Amino acid sequence: RSNPRWKSGKETQMAITRATSGPAYPERFYAAASYVGLDGSDSSAKRVSSKFSNDTALIFYALYQQATVGPCNTPKPSAWRPVEKSKWKSWQGLGTMPSIEAMRLFVKILEEENPDWYSREFTDIPDPVVDVQINQTKDEPVVENGNSLSETKTVSAENGRLSETQDKDVVSEVTNSVSVYNQWTAPQTSGQRPKARYEHGAAVIQDKMYIYGGNHNGRYLGDLHVLDFKNWTWSRVETKVATESEETSPTLLSPCAGHSLIPWDNKLLSIGGHTKNPSESMQVKIFDTRTCTWSMLKTYGKPPSSRGGQSVTIVGKTLVIFGGQDAKRSLLNDLHVLDLETMTWDELDSIGASPSPRSDHVAAVHAERYLLIFGGGSHATCFGDLHVLDLQTMEWSRPAQQGEAPTPRSGHAGVIIGENWFIVGGGDNKSGASESVVLNMSTLTWSVVASVEGRVPLASEGLSLVVSSYNGEDVLVAFGGYNGRYNNEINLLKPSHKSTLQPKTLEAPLPVSLSAVNNATTRDIESEVEVSQESRVREILMDNANARSKVEGNSEHIIAILKSEKEELEASLNKEQMQTLQLRQELPEGESRNTDLNKELQSVRGQLATEQSRCFKLEVDVAELRQKLQTLETLQKELELLQRQKAVSEQAASNTKRQSSGGVWGWLAGSPQEKDDSP
Repeated sequence: RSNPRWKSGKETQMAITRATSGPAYPERFYAAASYVGLDGSDSSAKRVSSKFSNDTALIFYALYQQATVGPCNTPKPSAWRPVEKSKWKSWQGLGTMPSIEAMRLFVKILEEENPDWYSREFTDIPDPVVDVQINQTKDEPVVENGNSLSETKTVSAENGRLSETQDKDVVSEVTNSVSVYNQWTAPQTSGQRPKARYEHGAAVIQDKMYIYGGNHNGRYLGDLHVLDFKNWTWSRVETKVATESEETSPTLLSPCAGHSLIPWDNKLLSIGGHTKNPSESMQVKIFDTRTCTWSMLKTYGKPPSSRGGQSVTIVGKTLVIFGGQDAKRSLLNDLHVLDLETMTWDELDSIGASPSPRSDHVAAVHAERYLLIFGGGSHATCFGDLHVLDLQTMEWSRPAQQGEAPTPRSGHAGVIIGENWFIVGGGDNKSGASESVVLNMSTLTWSVVASVEGRVPLASEGLSLVVSSYNGEDVLVAFGGYNGRYNNEINLLKPSHKSTLQPKTLEAPLPVSLSAVNNATTRDIESEVEVSQESRVREILMDNANARSKVEGNSEHIIAILKSEKEELEASLNKEQMQTLQLRQELPEGESRNTDLNKELQSVRGQLATEQSRCFKLEVDVAELRQKLQTLETLQKELELLQRQKAVSEQAASNTKRQSSGGVWGWLAGSPQEKDDSP
């Protein structure tokens, strides 16, 4: 590290703050509508366009109609009425947004345009003035890894409360107030903050942010802390291990880092992570926020191999796990899912060019169908690529993007608000990423939300990022990270929804799989992709002085487009007619060939019938021959029998002959013959 830096000084500042209090809704909305110039009359459009830009006036009109009338049920205007068509599209794009939500969004956009609109419009309401004079001298040495640093802090009064602003390379601190859009601020908290760390897990349940595990000086952590957003108080949760049940199994819960912390059914799921003694397969721990008990979730099927630095995205009631690094430091790019209803693991097969093996990337899901993967790193390289997986076709793609793509980074964090994907922090092994960016997942357009300078926690690797509600508005909450030193600071950013209402013009068409998605939410109003910014400006005209000339110009432009489309259709029609004529000319030849083929077919059929007849005759002959053969075999057996009988007869005759010749020789020898005793 470099030599210690000392910053010291004595500053005195007097701040006078005007604390105003406005009416509640819906009175505040009607006051804002009156200031804008909308009162439901036809002449109000002119007053709106005279105060604000065309795009902003169109948004005001749509929100006013949604708040006072409700969802758009009017027929779509004709294309020859571009102004009314544009107003109809803007109103129709709000869908079923509740009236109170439209009122709040109306007032919020007005406050972005004119922060002091209320005091300008209602000057008759006296505003209390609080004069606060603070004389403060600070020489605060801050110990950082053994080096003493001193931060010069300017103290001012804001809204009657104290706030501290640090020098430019340190994010400003604001006491329980986030009044500026798209700017990181550091709130004041009470209680004992968690130990500085990175690669931890963070999740929000019921206005509370839970921080679990992480890495500090190469040591894995297993503590659990909670930050209550209602009073901004830190506290450590004293946990215990649950006994064995049907759904869980007891085990020794090891400290971990690089895991994923997912809120689910008022519980926390800790998936994977690096541990001192890793298991063979990925394990899922579950924390019950009501009983403060940890347990190991019992799963079925074949789980993924043990790993850390993976991404875990919840899609409906399923967790989608991608990539990571296993215990042998091998990088992965496989896909697995865990069904939270059956607690069953399954490995997914995909087609297309999948992302290269990586860890410490971020993932998000859009429209419950598209899984987006951004960034991450290997052992020597950091990535800045964007990959999209269609979860229906299971095909990977790398679609074209708009805007300036973020720098390659690893160890960053991301959250979703509506269709916007906010990505903060990370680094490229050389320096931290100073720009907080956002990707409109419907148009795939990148833009920068905020930037920081210097080595601050927001330009760190391994930080966490969650989204919470603060005074009724969405707020990004970042914690921890490592940028040469371990951090445990909290930083807030209130994103502006104005950019969501007015997405940038697309210079190239989106892929078919993504351009078909048009999902309007109560926070983010999606404009139609095919409408360019220039045409939207023309269509938004509100009967101002130049309305007639611009509408005429727009009509001429529409006529030119229609003529061009007509010429293209005529050319296409001529081409089709030529192809039809060619087919008609080829038709007689085809019919002739068909006739010849039919004749050949009939001939072949005749030959086949002849052959079948011959085969039948041969079969009859074969049957007769078989019968004759059987008769021959019978005769053969009879012949053999006769031959045996003949042989027996001949043998008997031979024996008789020998016996008769024996009597003569006996007489010659003088042997007496036996007398015949018979009478």
